[in-house]
Amino acid sequence: MKNLFTTGEAAEICSLSQQTIIRCFDSGRLGGFRIPGSKFRRIPRESLVKFMKENDIPLDSIDTGKKKVLIVDDDTEIVELMVDVLTRDGRFDIKTASSGYDAGLLTQQFQPDVIILDYMLPDVNGNIVCQTIKRNPDFDDTRIIIVSGVVDEDEIQDLLDAGAESFMKKPFSIGELVERISSVLEMV
Repeated sequence: MKNLFTTGEAAEICSLSQQTIIRCFDSGRLGGFRIPGSKFRRIPRESLVKFMKENDIPLDSIDTGKKKVLIVDDDTEIVELMVDVLTRDGRFDIKTASSGYDAGLLTQQFQPDVIILDYMLPDVNGNIVCQTIKRNPDFDDTRIIIVSGVVDEDEIQDLLDAGAESFMKKPFSIGELVERISSVLEMV
């Protein structure tokens, strides 16, 4: 997947003229940078997506068609199993993180459609990660599914109140997880 665009590529993706893209870039409405020692401009993927959302430009032409899934769990065996099954499914682009800190960085960079979030991370609990993501308007469309084996009913409700769309108790079947992802993303 391409992460850096020229003004001409951005213009084609947005169905705008290259001059319009250049004016938006030069005025600061479209983020990016100039290549040192030249007049050439480059636009990072996340800046282009943000610009498209702000201006109601459909994202169809920039997406791969795959839904982006961020798996946040410090149990490498579970992560490997989820990655394997979701990759074989073919409808998902997957990234993984093993801490709340890494989850925050990857959420900014990857802009996932859904986050599979372990409640008990080594550096922070999932509730805090969930609240932090949901407070940021850039992630209004990001869905969160919390997974854990060690929470009671009150904690589950707190997680849902913090912005999670769904909760799954470990252990769960991978088929059940794929169904839940499809459900929260309203995939057919």
